[in-house]
Amino acid sequence: MAEFSFEIVEELGVLSETAKGWTKELNRVSWNGREPKYDIREWAPEHEKMGKGVTLSTEEMTELVRLLGKVELPEGPEEPDEQEV
Repeated sequence: MAEFSFEIVEELGVLSETAKGWTKELNRVSWNGREPKYDIREWAPEHEKMGKGVTLSTEEMTELVRLLGKVELPEGPEEPDEQEV
């Protein structure tokens, strides 16, 4: 497998976290010294390992944001009251 390098140049946010501490994140990442791109993937704590992900150019991210603005999410189940738990 070929060597590669990466640098997380901007941490935009965590989408979720597993019980083992891996986080699914939206970041801007420079791969092999190239221009940073938007990146969604799972990361181990301290970013020492990563899972498969999706990397998007600025144009693709702009289109994704536009499309997400049209999405109507279904109403989820209500959170239980603390007294009901």
